[in-house]
Amino acid sequence: MGSLQDLIKEQGELVRRLKSAKADSALDFKKLFMEIDQDLSNFSYVCGWTASKSDIKLFDLCCTCKNENLNQWPHLNRWFSHMKSFSSRELEKFPESKHLDDITTKINQFGKTSAYDLDRQIQEEVAKLLELKAKLGEDNAPPGKLLLKTPKGTRDYNPEQMALRLSVMDKIVSIFKKHGAETIDTPIFELKDVLTGKYGEDSKLIYDLKDQGGEILALRYDLTVPFARYLAMNKLTNVKRYHIAKVYRRDNPAMTKGRYREFYQCDFDISGQYDPMLPDSECIRIIHEALSSLNLGPFSIKVNHRCLLDGIFAACGVPQDKFRSICSAVDKLDKSPWEEVKKEMVEEKGLDELVADRIYTYVSRNGGKDLVEELKKDVDLAKQTSAVQGLEAMELLLKYCELYKVLDSVVFDLSLARGLDYYTGVIFEAVLTGDDVNVGSVAGGGRYDNLVGMFDTKNKNVPCVGMSLGIERIFSVLESSVARRGKKTRTTEVEVFVAAAQKNLHEERMRIITELWDSGIKAEHSYKKNPKILAQLQHCEEQGIPLAIIIGESEVKKGVVTLRNVLTRDESTIPRDKLIEELRTTLNSLDVSMEH
Repeated sequence: MGSLQDLIKEQGELVRRLKSAKADSALDFKKLFMEIDQDLSNFSYVCGWTASKSDIKLFDLCCTCKNENLNQWPHLNRWFSHMKSFSSRELEKFPESKHLDDITTKINQFGKTSAYDLDRQIQEEVAKLLELKAKLGEDNAPPGKLLLKTPKGTRDYNPEQMALRLSVMDKIVSIFKKHGAETIDTPIFELKDVLTGKYGEDSKLIYDLKDQGGEILALRYDLTVPFARYLAMNKLTNVKRYHIAKVYRRDNPAMTKGRYREFYQCDFDISGQYDPMLPDSECIRIIHEALSSLNLGPFSIKVNHRCLLDGIFAACGVPQDKFRSICSAVDKLDKSPWEEVKKEMVEEKGLDELVADRIYTYVSRNGGKDLVEELKKDVDLAKQTSAVQGLEAMELLLKYCELYKVLDSVVFDLSLARGLDYYTGVIFEAVLTGDDVNVGSVAGGGRYDNLVGMFDTKNKNVPCVGMSLGIERIFSVLESSVARRGKKTRTTEVEVFVAAAQKNLHEERMRIITELWDSGIKAEHSYKKNPKILAQLQHCEEQGIPLAIIIGESEVKKGVVTLRNVLTRDESTIPRDKLIEELRTTLNSLDVSMEH
């Protein structure tokens, strides 16, 4: 016992040291940027008036430090904006630095020892610490007694959390229905052969099940592949469907960021042969509507095209058999610095270092219509048919996004790759951009024209495009928002509580509440024969029930009830024969919120 506690103590100290080292390294970055900002107040480039390779290294460093706002250093920010204007061919022509001053030396040192490499190590050590603590809990459990806990990567939801989740899902479903979608359901497990080979490197996250009567099964990884199987099996083509259900991934969970092993997905897909970008742009419009309706704060929707990415890879010299694996590496740029991604490309994927550097000159850029025009002038991309097709599609997509009034939230981002193998065309991903939000993407999707054909005996393809909302991450943000406001979420929809002010009136309460239920009014009363009136009214206040009907012996004799507004405590006398009519009028005038 003591040795395990010692291990926990040592592991905790290691995590604290790593986090401290990361904080110190962040300060070092700020100090470096401050010095460079002062230097750039007198010169145009790092080494003076002429651009050099040191400028490229500093540019890579600035792109790595996504958490730093360069606006606080005006001269560095001006230089960074200028550097983004150079094409990949122009960057390749930058000469080596002629002299090594202090600034150049520090840039080189940071390039080799990126402090942000600590993130992965911290995550690994924290996971080890949690495993040790779980082991301690098991060891402390009495002999023969079951340790009560939810499995790793899962959670229970209390009534308040479920009330919030259901209200969010209702809003999302109403948006799906507004766009003409119908719904389906599929089994939570599929034949394993249906799932394998569709997710690229993420296939290792599929949950396998034991042999059940001769069938090799696995839990569904997402809702898209089951939908494609459904289309192929039923010989369907033109379908517009939404599907909200649980999926399962054997991932390393991060509960505070809304990443679980069991979680809901909210999917909307359009299958069928239609004109280019019309259904695709509508999917982006739906993401915009959903995120706006949920009041999640500012967000941006990144868009890109798989054909354009393939064209970039070809132009940079990536062998065609490495396109998908390099695409998976690029997909990690939103979570990892370029140094880590480049290391994976070169050391794990076997890509030439110069080819990797050329890729970065493209994938580090983002913009709008102006970036499309800029890339159309790129000589290397113009030689690649897939790149030309991708740029034409992006130009049309951005035009339609403008017509749908969502262009202000859309960013053409060349680093967006979406690692799943089945994407064939436009891809998109939404992220929250608020200062206090760090949950990753909250929506994503794209075009997958060949997936249905994989299940068809004649390899008949059905073009599809769809989007999925990261509902768990959205819940995580909204739960934090509710907690900050100090509001309590209503867990029931009860409109009226029937209370008695005196003893032996439970049968009269039952008569009144039956009348309310028959009229479709949501109501409840105490299950005690003689509850105290104070306890009944306190229950109304705690549960946010807006109205209370109060009866006593005198009210029963007179054929009236007392109607009480729980919030204002105003009371009025209502004849029994006018009760339902008066309740409906009063309820219509009240703003019954889910929070109180």
